[in-house]
This record gives sequence, C-alpha cells and structure tokens, in this order.
Amino acid sequence: MAQSITGTITNSDGEKLAQAEVINRTTDSRVTTGSDGSFTITVIQGDNQIAFYKDGHLFQEQTISSSQSNIAIVLQKVIELNEVVIQKEKDKLFALSHLKDIEETAIYAGKKTEVIVLDKVMANKAVNNARQIFAQVVGLTINEYSNGGLQLSIGGRGLDPNRTSNFNTRQNGYDMSADVLGYPESYYTPPTEALEEIQVIRGAASLQYGTQFGGLINFKLKLPTAKPIEVVTRATAGSYGLLTNFTSVSGTNGKFSYYTFFNYKEGDGFRANSAFSSRNFFINLNYQFTAKTSLHFDYTLFDYLAKQPGGLTDYIFNQNMYQSNRTRNWFDVNWNLFALRLKHKFTEQSDFSLQLFGLDASRKTVGFLANRVVSTDVPNTERDLITGKFVNWGAEARYLQKYTIKNYTSALLVGAKYYQARNAATQGPGSGGTGADFNQDNNTFPLYKSQSDYTYPNINFSFFGENLFRLSNKFTVTPGFRFETIRTQAEGYYRQINLDNAGNVLLDERHEENVVKNRNFILLGIGLSYKPTTNTEFYGNISQNYRSVTFNDIRTANLGVVVDPNITDEKGFTTDVGVRGKIDDRFSFDTSIYALMYNDKIGEFQARNPNGGGAPVRYRTNIGTGITYGWEIMADWNIAKTFFKENESFSWNVFVNNAITNSQYLKSRIADVDIKGNDVEFVPLLNLKTGTTAGYKNFIASLQLTYLSSQFTDAGNTPTDNSQENPYGIFGEIPSYYVADFSASYKWRRFKLEAGINNFTNNYYFTRRATGYPGPGILPSDPRTYYTTLQFTF
Repeated sequence: MAQSITGTITNSDGEKLAQAEVINRTTDSRVTTGSDGSFTITVIQGDNQIAFYKDGHLFQEQTISSSQSNIAIVLQKVIELNEVVIQKEKDKLFALSHLKDIEETAIYAGKKTEVIVLDKVMANKAVNNARQIFAQVVGLTINEYSNGGLQLSIGGRGLDPNRTSNFNTRQNGYDMSADVLGYPESYYTPPTEALEEIQVIRGAASLQYGTQFGGLINFKLKLPTAKPIEVVTRATAGSYGLLTNFTSVSGTNGKFSYYTFFNYKEGDGFRANSAFSSRNFFINLNYQFTAKTSLHFDYTLFDYLAKQPGGLTDYIFNQNMYQSNRTRNWFDVNWNLFALRLKHKFTEQSDFSLQLFGLDASRKTVGFLANRVVSTDVPNTERDLITGKFVNWGAEARYLQKYTIKNYTSALLVGAKYYQARNAATQGPGSGGTGADFNQDNNTFPLYKSQSDYTYPNINFSFFGENLFRLSNKFTVTPGFRFETIRTQAEGYYRQINLDNAGNVLLDERHEENVVKNRNFILLGIGLSYKPTTNTEFYGNISQNYRSVTFNDIRTANLGVVVDPNITDEKGFTTDVGVRGKIDDRFSFDTSIYALMYNDKIGEFQARNPNGGGAPVRYRTNIGTGITYGWEIMADWNIAKTFFKENESFSWNVFVNNAITNSQYLKSRIADVDIKGNDVEFVPLLNLKTGTTAGYKNFIASLQLTYLSSQFTDAGNTPTDNSQENPYGIFGEIPSYYVADFSASYKWRRFKLEAGINNFTNNYYFTRRATGYPGPGILPSDPRTYYTTLQFTF
C-alpha cells in the first residue's frame, strides 16, 4: 500500500512558499508546493532522503521517516551572497551528471544519460563552441569549422557527425530537425546563451524518442524568472570580425510567465569567402491554470546567410589552409518552429503531457560544387543550385502512472506519436553571377547535367511504452517497446544529360520516379539499475535501433556522391553497462563499456561513377555489418572540497573525459570491394578531453585540452594522398590533432565580463572531409581566436 507524508514550507518571515520543490531522493519522486505552501509526497517505509528548494532560498535536505506527518520546513532567504555561494547551493540540487529515474512523463532508469548544466560551463558561448560545451560528454566526435556556431555537428561511436543526423534532436522536448525520418539533419541550433541545460541520452532512448542509433539530444531553454521582468543583454566581439548580441527578457505575473530572446551574429571567418550573418528570435509563453494544469507555447525563428569558401585538397591544406578558390558559393537557411504543450497532473501519481509541433523551413545552396577541388570556378558559368523545403507537423502524447507494490513505487509510461511531412527538394542550374541568387536559370543553362525535382510525403505513427519495476529500494528493472509504422515516398523526376567533349548532346532523358517504402516493426529493450548506496549506481541496458533511409539516400543531390538504387534501412542495437556516482562532494564519476552493432550499415567508399564519367566518387550503399565497442569514463575531482573545504569562496576542480573505442566491419555486402576487417569510419581509437576550472569569489578561469587520434572517413579506409597531383580532398583520413582552450569570467554586481582564447596553441587541423556542401574537400577548423563578452542584467 502506498505511503505518503504531508507538510508545509515557509520562509524565515513565516510566508507560505508556493512552487517550492520537494524531492524524495530515495524514490526519485518530485512534487511542488501549492499556493498555501503545502505538499504531499510518496515515501517508502523507513527513512527517506528528502530535499527542499525554492529560488532565492537556501537549499535544505533532511532524513525523514515515513511515520512522520505534518512536517514544517523553514527555508532561509538568500541575501547578498556572492555568486560562488549561490552557485554552491544550486549545485547540490541541480548539478547532476545524469537524469533521475523519472522526470515528468519520461523514464530514464538504467539508461546512459548525461546532463550539461550551462551555467557551470566555461566556454565561448557566443559561437556555441561545441568542443567546450560538450567537453564532459564521453565519446563524442565533432565537426568543427568556422560558421559562428550556427550548426551543430556531433556524432560518436561510429556515427557520422554531419549535422547531428544520427541523434533525435529536440528543443524543450519537441522535434526540431528538418524531417525526423526523411531528412533528420539539424540546420538550427539554439544559442547556448539561452540554454538551461542539454540532455544527452544514448541509444536506449530509441524506445521513447525515436529509432535513431545515437539517441536523444534535448536542448532545454531557460525558464522565466520569478520577477515581473528581467532583462539580460550580452555583447561579444572576437577575431575575424565576430560581433554578436544576445538579449533576453523574461518574467512572471501571477499565473502568466514568459521568456523571449533575440540573437544576432555576424563574422568574416578566418578564410576568404566565409562571411556570415544570422538572426534568431524565440518566445515562450506559459499559463498556469491550476497547480496541476499548465499550457506552454513556443515559437522560434532562425534565419542566416553564409558565404562558403569551399574545401581544400590535402596538399593545399598543408601549404596554406587559409586559401579559398570558391568565390560564388552561398548558403541560406530559414527556420520557423512552433510548439504547443499541455501538462496535467491527474493526481500526484499520474502525469499527462500532450505536445503539438510543426516546422516551416527551407535551406538553399548555390555555388560551384565540383568534387575536383582544384578545378577553377570560371566566372559567368553555371552554378549548382540545390534547394529544400520542409513542412511537417506532429503530435506526441504521454501518460505516466506511478503505483505501489509492497511499499515500492513503480511507474508505467505509455505514449503515442503521429508525424507527417511533405518536403520538397530541387536541383538545377544556378545563375552565372557572384551573389546569393537562389533562382534557377534554365534559360541561360538549358543543358545542366543534374536537374531534379522531388516531393517527399512521409507519414509515421509510433506507439511506445516502458515500465519501471522497483523490486526493492535499490533495484529496478525497466523493460520497454516501440512499435513503428513508417511510409516514406519520393515522387518526381531527374534529368540525365550526357555531352561529348565538344559539348554536343549525346543523351537527354527525363526519368519519372515514384518510390514508396512501407515498414512496420517493433523495437524492444530493457534497462537495469542497482543502487547499493544513495551515491552509487550500477546500470545496464540493451535496446534495438533502426535508421530509415532518408530521401537523400533515395535520390541524392550531392555531386560527389552516387547512391545505390537498392539501398535499404539500417538495423541493429546498442548496449551499455556501467557504474556512476559520487564520493561526498569531492569526486563524481561515470564509467561504462558499450557496444553498437549495425546490420546493413550505410556507408561510403571510393569508386568510379557507375553512371558514367571519369571522376571517382563516394558510392553510398549498405556496406555490411559493423560493430563499434569501447570503454568510456568521465571523472570530476573537486580539489577545493577535498583540501580547502572551509574556504567557501575558493573553487577548483579537474575533470578527465576519455573514450577508447575500437571498431570493425564483420561482413561486407559489396561484391567487388572487400571491407571485412576494415575500421568503421568516424571512430578515433582515443578521444580525450581534460581540463581544470578554478575560481575565487566571483572570478573563474578554465583550461581545457582536447585530443583525438586519427580516423577514417570511408568504409574502404582510403589512405591519404598528400601529393600535389591529387585533385580531391574528399578521400583519406582525418589526422590526429589536439587543441587547447582558455576561458575566464568575472562578475561584479549586475555586470559580468567573459573572455577567452580558443585554440591558443594555434594548431592547424581539420575534422571533416565534405563530399558536397559547403564545397567538397577538407574544411579547416579555426586557428587561434579571441573573444570578449560583456553581460548586463537589470
């Protein structure tokens, strides 16, 4: 039979505190106080560790027996404490390395989860420096190139980092990518300056959030302040003409609250032909009808234009990575994202959420995209124009019911999602000019070789469920399933034109296509969690994964890639086994081993163009069966709390984040190319991030080092060709590299000054070989750059 205790929370003046948080750490349950400061929370028989917190008040934690009732809690107000002390109180409640077993209408027990608390991150937030922001998330690989942080490209465990397409990416819990199944690429990334935290859930997230091998990345934006109005403005100046401004306004008035921001960025980039400018607007409106029911509306506008310098060959990169021989390449993105969320608690034991979301967006690119990097871009000649239009909407409902068996609280989660998209992609001749002209010019260039026009109507319905069985106060078992029905379609045409060396037409054919793929399947998984103490947890999980072929897999617009017409979906599974926890306030850790298995893995290898032409291309098909496996560890040692515990004004910690990963193709599906035994692409053997942060009162400084060993970029493990005769940069390894960053900040009253040096050793390196956009070849990463940010809050 379920047990519960009641109580009331007041402040030191005797005022009742509404919306204060009450968390039972023993059962991982959480409630908030009502308007009269009262609460009722589920407990187990015996002692329970219960925490109490309210903004502007000191955190408090007590051991409370299930036999107690009508508890009176008094929280002391925080008055004129410096930032270090305030942050210290928040750390006890919010600075967690993983998600709780149950969070609203989601279950995370037994899963590999990581949470980045942005207030604690020392980084160049103005340009979303992913290398610093994700420094404590194990095993990630990151595509780094100069674009002001407008796009995030992260992968890991053998997953291609390009535009984070192997993760389900969400903002405030709703999808934000172009098309979750048909084109799961993220052209929009929320500004770090607006984020409360980033949640990363590995492959076992496939049961609740989608089928992807990578799992989930959820960007949670900041919540409205409790004040009637608060304005925060941040201005940043940096190297190579970087100028940004971020201004947010938020507040609460009774049952209504809001948070909104505007973010502007511009910069020249360190290479010629690489300028950019962007505008990002967001508004969040909330209404709390009752203590149990609330409604939330989000709207996001993101628009940017960038000039693209193109790629380099290995020889050119080694000679001078600042070069650019592409003067007419442009890229444009316009993103409109909508979401409406309803949250309701039927009882303290049952939660319901419903969210409606939609996207109206476009991406356009025009330029000279030949995969021969050394080819000259002749003025007034045709450019390649590729456009995409993304219109989709969806609805997701979740219901979570807690129940008690033998005095232990378990939970059942069920949910359903409907998703519908009708996207379009065209390719044709762009104008012969130099500007950002995204109109086709068929009259001037009627014999353009790669014309196409496609519509992609996609429909997806899924039903999912998980049940957390709490078998004791230490051990939980969480089985789950996800049923998917998917219908992807490509309808349109492509035009094939062959010319002789004199420019005469040998072939001019128009091919109509209507490709339909219907699939129904079930994914299964299970997670285990054992907590021998309140500070230590052993966890393990295994879940099936699935990746649908995208519409780029059905019909590519990439001039450097040819797709196998018989390409099919990827299937496989991921598993994690690990232990995480902390030793008092001195040391926290999370270490695990994992394996990720792909069947029918989609990959690329160097081949002659099967459609004709002498230039080699990357041929994209189901390569075979591959596996990646490894050991990952994240450890954070708080030196200040170990040796200087009495000095509250002093902080100092050191972290080590290391992944040792191996990979292999176990079986090849390619008849004339044997990749069996080759390394899986995008898998560095060693992936190390380490750093230290120290502070005194309101001054904090941080130093970070990143090192990655070499990695292949194609399944054929093509060796690097550094010769001057090699005209391509799309084949070969990504060499090993290291990069170091320094950041510091100082807060005085309402002002905060931040400054730093990224890549202060000025290493020349790269993390990506592009096959198409933003110009085939090596894309160099930023050399040494500086930044300074001034923040004012009022």
